[in-house]
Amino acid sequence: MDLHLSGRGALITASTGGIGWEIARTLAEEGAEVIVNGRSQGSVDAALAQIRDAVPGASVRGVVGDAGTAEGCEAIIAAVGEVDILVNNLGIYEVSAFVDTTDEEWLRLFEVNILSGVRLSRHFVSGMLTRDSGRIVFISSEAALTPAQEMPHYSATKTMELSISRNLAELTSGSKVTVNVVLPGSTRTDGVRTFVQDLFPDLPYEEAEATFMRDNRPTSIIGRLIDPTEIADMVAFVCSPRSSAMNGSAVRVDGGIVRSVF
Repeated sequence: MDLHLSGRGALITASTGGIGWEIARTLAEEGAEVIVNGRSQGSVDAALAQIRDAVPGASVRGVVGDAGTAEGCEAIIAAVGEVDILVNNLGIYEVSAFVDTTDEEWLRLFEVNILSGVRLSRHFVSGMLTRDSGRIVFISSEAALTPAQEMPHYSATKTMELSISRNLAELTSGSKVTVNVVLPGSTRTDGVRTFVQDLFPDLPYEEAEATFMRDNRPTSIIGRLIDPTEIADMVAFVCSPRSSAMNGSAVRVDGGIVRSVF
């Protein structure tokens, strides 16, 4: 299926690795003019090289800036100009019991996970509405719907993204701009692979993942971690003109972990 993304400018925050990098690669493969974002020149350069190796002829460039800070967002906006697609991918998580999580830890996750998307969307949506064209996508998590007890502050920020995305979508009423949120389930990124292996250090990785899914994610219907390409494919569709009837939606790519028909 041709997603008609050729020549569309796309900024993906925190895209030097993990799901963000896979989204950048997939959009580049679909012909978009991709802007990779990271906090250091070295990480951005490495990600660009990897995308160019994976997608010969890719139109891709980088912008350095910490989207988790106001100053970083200002730097990104100044360097980028306008874009047709904004993927708010930046998000951090940490394990912390509710009673042990400090005000500072709550505020830090709010600053990074919420205000990064708010600040960038607040800027870029105006241009999109003026041009009557654009896509904004928030990358949330299954934890938005099934809060993880070991990560209360992370789960809360992921739930908040659903409200922000819908609220912003309401502003696009009658236009060809859409705002949606994609909710990945547990995904086989490098960080998650390491986390799973550390939980079961005596098992080969394949057995460790199977044990993790059985014991820690028992509601998963597919019974495995999701590959980052599976998330990226859905995001690419949501970013495309093919998804024009989707606005204000929360799209689950969770492997069936969330036990709900909605």
